Amino acid sequence: MSKPALISLHQALKKSFQSLEHNQKVWTSVLADCSPLMVSLDNLVEQSRALSNVQISNTPLRDFPDLEERLRFKLIQAMETVLGKLNEKMTSLQSVRDSISNQVFAVFQHYEQNTDSLDLLTVTERSATAPSVSDMLEWLQDAERHYRQQFLKRKTLLQTLRADELSLLELAPKRWKSWESPSAEDHIKDTLCKVAFFIESQ
Repeated sequence: MSKPALISLHQALKKSFQSLEHNQKVWTSVLADCSPLMVSLDNLVEQSRALSNVQISNTPLRDFPDLEERLRFKLIQAMETVLGKLNEKMTSLQSVRDSISNQVFAVFQHYEQNTDSLDLLTVTERSATAPSVSDMLEWLQDAERHYRQQFLKRKTLLQTLRADELSLLELAPKRWKSWESPSAEDHIKDTLCKVAFFIESQ
């Protein structure tokens, strides 16, 4: 076993977990910003449905020409604005996903370059301050997979949405919410707790 190889790998692992900790906070914050936008989208869809169900020509509002068209145009504009903001948020989520993926890729590459110097005992050994290398690599892989899948689902959904396609828009907020994954997020927080001493150790 090469001591320098293990020290070097530990440094790379620390860097990855620090990046994960930072990015996890950014991810949570961006998703929190998306929630009110999804509520707005839901409300606008309801208003559009209500407008479709009302015969304006049978109400006192019939004296206002083009009222229905103007209201519908305003609703579509409002929905396009909300969808635009959601797509901006996706850019932030993509940055998080890319950052985590790049860090995890780098640490695995580092590990593979040093496998000749790291025997099985070294890779699976735990200490009072550090989990085993194999555990930490697995935790990073799990986190990377979680954010990659989460991003892909949300990105794919938004790509299918159009302001004039009410049936798809109607389902979007429920689908978005169904992908919330408290257990996976708790697992990542738990992982960060397990490596807290390791990250701080010299």
